[in-house]
Amino acid sequence: MAKIDLKTVGTFVGGVLFGTAGLKILGSDDAKKVYTNCTAAGMRAKDCVMKTVSTVQENVGDIVAEAEQINEERQEAKEAAEIEDAAEETEADA
Repeated sequence: MAKIDLKTVGTFVGGVLFGTAGLKILGSDDAKKVYTNCTAAGMRAKDCVMKTVSTVQENVGDIVAEAEQINEERQEAKEAAEIEDAAEETEADA
């Protein structure tokens, strides 16, 4: 037979008491008020973050549109310069 260690029994009994007291505390009305307030704060934070994300998305859309416009203008300028260079070479050859 195994010997029963008093330290092990004391740890077990302490754990049971601590767990029971913890359940009572976690289930109390005051604790529920804390949970409710924390949840409400989390929901407010989520709303704030979502507004910021929407603003950033709108700004990124504007930036991308402007960047595309700049690239189109640069491409048109490059093509115009190439056509002008080709015309100058043709005039020089003639």
